[in-house]
Amino acid sequence: MGDPLHGITLQQILNELVNRYGWEELGRRIRIKCFTTDPSIKSSLKFLRKTAWARTKVENLYLHSVRKPD
Repeated sequence: MGDPLHGITLQQILNELVNRYGWEELGRRIRIKCFTTDPSIKSSLKFLRKTAWARTKVENLYLHSVRKPD
């Protein structure tokens, strides 16, 4: 079995999570400032692309709560 995130962009992941939880709940689940203070897709993507630990948390939340198993 390959990478479960293959072919899914970080922007798609973030959009799905925001649609599912909203910014407020997302900020509670993953405590990073770009989700709690004046959040936007653009600012969050900028932060997540350069911060590996935060991106990993976002990807893990996506895998465990949004993505349907194959």
